[in-house]
Amino acid sequence: MAALTRKIRWGVLGYAKIARENVIPALQRSAHAEFRALGSRDPAKRAECAARYPGLRITGSYEELLRDPEVDAVYIPLPNALHREWTLKAAEQGKHVLCEKPIALNAAECREMIAACAAHGVVLMEAFMYRYTDRIRQVREVLRQGLLGDLRFVQASFCFMLANPASIKLRPELGGGALYDIGCYPVNFAGLVADTQTGGPGTSRPSAVAGFAERVGGIDESFSGLLRYPSGLTASLHCSIRAHRAMDATIVGTAGVLEVPDTFLDPAGALTLVHGDERRELPVAASDRYRHEVEDFSAALLERRPPALGLPESLRNMETIDRLFAAS
Repeated sequence: MAALTRKIRWGVLGYAKIARENVIPALQRSAHAEFRALGSRDPAKRAECAARYPGLRITGSYEELLRDPEVDAVYIPLPNALHREWTLKAAEQGKHVLCEKPIALNAAECREMIAACAAHGVVLMEAFMYRYTDRIRQVREVLRQGLLGDLRFVQASFCFMLANPASIKLRPELGGGALYDIGCYPVNFAGLVADTQTGGPGTSRPSAVAGFAERVGGIDESFSGLLRYPSGLTASLHCSIRAHRAMDATIVGTAGVLEVPDTFLDPAGALTLVHGDERRELPVAASDRYRHEVEDFSAALLERRPPALGLPESLRNMETIDRLFAAS
């Protein structure tokens, strides 16, 4: 399309690890994006970024970056507790926003962010990059074809052992904790599965919720949740920043089982589809999930269409997280 002859000019608020190692390189690889500016309050990080990207517009102020007329969209990798503030400020300056997950600390913040972006005519999307993998494409295709029959159970886990004692993931005032940091992925996955039985993305909400948290120092280091949907589907979710690495999902229906290892990653691999005594491997191609994410968002802006991941899912995710915390 003619609109795609130009690129979206991106600014990044903060030189966080996920920005410098994943999203900024993805912007560099994208056909529809240009990494134009960085705002960082850390002089050492500004110097590091300047050395890596000569000619980049770099400022020590997030506000100054948001006022830059040469920036169309911003990526926000800031701590969870700052997502609302800087999304609202970006919207006020007419910048489209790709906000790192979880989009907010609660559903009320999420609604405020959605309303502000709508009022200022800018696009907001939550950065769930795992949704842009061949692995998830295959999961959705199995569900679309109804190969599992009526869905009965879904289990999803995301755990790792946090080694950094100074991590912001341990700071309650910044929105730390396992459920915010990694548990939001299993919650999102459960919603994706549940939506296949209702009216589309973001439409299925649990009718009952149970939560169990192990809290230390003001944050949940481990969290397990149980969701029951009106369709009869039950979801079991587990996350921890104090457990051995574990990442997998299983979907169980009346006609089969789908096993999804490395659920939220993008290397090549395989899903396992079980029917009776038959086990069939479904090959999964390696994916460039961060590039696909920023490419879709950039193309959506150029083509004036919604991006692949919609705000109804983000709001539903935060509502579910609110209910899990309230139940624990």
